[in-house]
Amino acid sequence: MNARTSSLKTPSFKQKLAAEFAGTAALLCAVVGSGIMAERLAGGNIAVALLANTLATVFALYVLIEVFGPISGAHFNPLVTLVDLFSGSKRAADLKNKARKTAFLIASQLLGAAIGTWLAHAMFDLELLQTSQKLRGGLGQWIAESVATGGLIFVILRAPPGKASTLVACYIGAAYWFTASTSFANPAAVLGRLLSDSFAGIAPASAPGFLLAQCLGAIAGAWLAQRFD
Repeated sequence: MNARTSSLKTPSFKQKLAAEFAGTAALLCAVVGSGIMAERLAGGNIAVALLANTLATVFALYVLIEVFGPISGAHFNPLVTLVDLFSGSKRAADLKNKARKTAFLIASQLLGAAIGTWLAHAMFDLELLQTSQKLRGGLGQWIAESVATGGLIFVILRAPPGKASTLVACYIGAAYWFTASTSFANPAAVLGRLLSDSFAGIAPASAPGFLLAQCLGAIAGAWLAQRFD
């Protein structure tokens, strides 16, 4: 079967689960792995390390959205999946069925985030199981995460057909630098980075604040996007 014929098939739900797992794993592997490499090579220059981490993340994100978008929508983010849940049919039966699938998709994303982080550790000969000691907190960082996540949801919902991969990658690359939190904007990313005591890490104690800020930002971004419908 050629690629064109294959692309016309409707992906099964198992294929969507596999795509969300693999895509999120690859994304976190890129984020954590590039952070480890950048810190080792930057000679203590945090700006250079952050730039390297940003570029690797942007390139990986674009490729992953292009590759897995036709299969699962390339969410790689529980909040994007939740927004998708509530953006379709409002019939109770449809919501119940979609909510069940959403739970499995989010579980695949979270598992992928952990596996991707551990894979990055394995590549750099680090202990697989670890937790970050890097505290990230305070009002400024929480506002930054709300802004980063709200902007991401807005870009996804307002992106013209066929432009999402480019716009999302560009937005995340920019948000790495214009937000105080370096734009996690993703609960799966919080989990993966929590499991890595490296450049990209976040301490468990800092995670709840980030998650709450992300949820509030996602709601605001979805609300704002609807105002333009």
